[in-house]
Amino acid sequence: MVSAGIKPGVPVILRELEPSSEMFKQGASLRVTGILQSYDMDSATAVIKDGSVSLKIDTQNLRDVSFRTNSAYQFIGELQIHADNEAILQARIGRNVDGLDLNLYQSALLIQREQEAKLRSSRRT
Repeated sequence: MVSAGIKPGVPVILRELEPSSEMFKQGASLRVTGILQSYDMDSATAVIKDGSVSLKIDTQNLRDVSFRTNSAYQFIGELQIHADNEAILQARIGRNVDGLDLNLYQSALLIQREQEAKLRSSRRT
C-alpha cells in the first residue's frame, strides 16, 4: 500500500524547469531524466544535464546506485527551491537508464500530454 503522503513523480523535461513554469514549485514531485555531468560523493550531489539545461540532484537518500559520468539517469523526488531560484531535486528513487533513447522518450512524453489534454477536453464537452 502506498503512503498517502507520497505523490507520483510527474515526468518533466529539464528545459521545462524554469521559474515561470507551473512545474517549478516548492515540493513538486517530479521525474527527471538526463546525462550525469558530475557526482560529488562527499555531498551526495549529482548534476544531470539535457542539452544546455542542468539540474542538481540530492542523492543522499539513494542506496545501491552506481554513478558514472556521461551515463543517463532518471530520478524521482521532490523539488526544493532555494535562494535565487536555485532548484535541487531531493531524490527518493534513482536509476541508470543508459538504454533509453532520450529524444524518443521526450517525444513520447509530449505526445502523451497532448493525448491526455484531448481526453480531458472531450470529457468537458
